[in-house]
Amino acid sequence: MNKKFTGFNLKLVLIIVTVTSVISAITTGVIIYNNDRITAKIGYSDLSNDKELNQFLEVYANILSEYYEDIDKGKLLEKAISAMLNYLGDDYTTYLDNNGAEDLMTSLAGEYTGIGVSINNNDKAISKVYRDTPASKAGLQEGDVIVGFNDQDVTELSASEIVNLIKKCNDSFTLKVSRNGEIFLATLKSEKIIYPSIDYYMIDSTNIGYIYISAFSKTLESQVRQALDELEQNGMTSLIIDLRDDTGGYLDAAHNVASLFIEKGKTIYSLEYKKEVTKYVDKTADKKDYKIMVLINGNSASASEILTAALKESYGASVLGETSFGKGKVQQTMELESGSMVKYTSAYWLTPNGTCIDQVGIVPDYLISNEEVKNEEGTVVEIIDKQLEKAVEILSS
Repeated sequence: MNKKFTGFNLKLVLIIVTVTSVISAITTGVIIYNNDRITAKIGYSDLSNDKELNQFLEVYANILSEYYEDIDKGKLLEKAISAMLNYLGDDYTTYLDNNGAEDLMTSLAGEYTGIGVSINNNDKAISKVYRDTPASKAGLQEGDVIVGFNDQDVTELSASEIVNLIKKCNDSFTLKVSRNGEIFLATLKSEKIIYPSIDYYMIDSTNIGYIYISAFSKTLESQVRQALDELEQNGMTSLIIDLRDDTGGYLDAAHNVASLFIEKGKTIYSLEYKKEVTKYVDKTADKKDYKIMVLINGNSASASEILTAALKESYGASVLGETSFGKGKVQQTMELESGSMVKYTSAYWLTPNGTCIDQVGIVPDYLISNEEVKNEEGTVVEIIDKQLEKAVEILSS
């Protein structure tokens, strides 16, 4: 599919997934998925001899046995854990309750249960239909407005309420949509599908491929690999990787995607833990040799910055846009029996050249800003994508 870069409208969309409240803030950061490391250096014998911990347990025991009202032990310990993490003063170290933990893991899992569309919050119109999903197979199209679910009129419902109807339905259902004033019925059933972390196409009238990465999920490597295969079959000789507004995800995802391009043996990143630095290099036979331009902005953070730095310093890619966010820390997660989660910073990450970009960011080779189009009230209604235009111009020349 070919597309032109004519800018993009500022629209709010809602992905139809099993859990719709998806955490996408920069505090997601770079996640190392490892629940065992917390016990690697401290054992139960160490804890039993810890005077400070025993003092805490003594206070806890006294509150449970002697406080004048009944105590919810779960809530009490939840507050204690949260306060302990807050004391560290690190924005990326936090306690997530059951819902927050579920949202985070859902957003990074790389797959979800749904029908494969995005809809606008304001008018329930479908803004995107993803490939090879129940929605695409049923013939749903961009611009279709959802007006009915089975026999129920949903014109007065919000987008979230429509999502909940779909989410709770385990059997086949019928969506009634309005298309150019005519009613169209589609029978669908939700299924587990790959969460679309990327979008890709060939730039019109060029040999330039384009890949937009929205999140560093568990399935990102396979999605990028498939995109590269298709783009190369369509004659791609240079590539734009768009990481604008991508706030991070799994460290392994950044590592694995970088390995698709970088030559074996070259450094992808390093981790600095208590002044000890460990390098992580490409161990795969995969590599590419075409020109790459990486697009970043102030919301490109953590995993996005790891991939950007790896491609720039170990591959020779160029970087265009605006200085990235500057998050040079990685986090680990620890799941608790209650279903809640602790997320804490475990190391700094360094670029292949050994640079720490924390609170500094990556400065592009080409500093380019987009152009905002405003209405009479001064509200931004469109953004002219000057960054993408310039990237195409440079690669074309």
